[in-house]
Amino acid sequence: MDLPALPPPPPLADFGDGTPPALFLDFDGTLIEIAAGPEDIAVPRDLADRLKRLDEVLEGRLALVSGRGLDNIEAHIGPLAIARAGSHGAEPVDAAGQALGTAPQPLSDETLGSLREISAQYGALMERKRHGAALHYRSCPQHGPAIIGAAQSIADEAGLAAKSGKCVIELVRPGADKGAAVRLFMQTPAFAGSMPIFIGDDVTDEDGFIAARDAGGCGIAVGDRLSDNAKYRLQNVKDVHQWLNL
Repeated sequence: MDLPALPPPPPLADFGDGTPPALFLDFDGTLIEIAAGPEDIAVPRDLADRLKRLDEVLEGRLALVSGRGLDNIEAHIGPLAIARAGSHGAEPVDAAGQALGTAPQPLSDETLGSLREISAQYGALMERKRHGAALHYRSCPQHGPAIIGAAQSIADEAGLAAKSGKCVIELVRPGADKGAAVRLFMQTPAFAGSMPIFIGDDVTDEDGFIAARDAGGCGIAVGDRLSDNAKYRLQNVKDVHQWLNL
């Protein structure tokens, strides 16, 4: 694949013109390796502690922004003491765990039932979240187009947004995206006046790249995916950890 010639990012200390940087980090494919299924991931035991140390270096300007629900993230990583947003930005909380903004409503039973039918028909794994639901088809990629089409139809009928990623499609309430999470965090005292840098590997991270760029920062793409909005690229999870000094 011929990728745009995005350079590696400069050291974090060299970013900007004296404006303090803020980091927004995706989870799967950025901080941890992609696995066969959402529950098959391997997470370093001390990752939560490492992130807290990074947050202290940044004086509280660190946020985890993931497609996973916050309860699922903490089930894998343990309690977190940094700002974070789960479900593609639908669950934003500050470092103390206080909810920010207005929480969206969960999906209806009818919508969940329709997604279960698709899951059963094609052999996809359905992951239910507090404010959405996802269909993972990594184990049956040949059915990807059919699963995406069926899920999109359900989203259109229910007035929902469909978020596509690497072998996954997720239904969420409109406005639940990673860019909205960045904009919300940037309005809080901890992040106000900083330069946002969003790091992510998937198409859903493009919203975060755009929001960071619009606020005077930039996006860093991870891996071999084409990106229209990132300014820099890191090759893999290992490079991300090295760049962050995790």
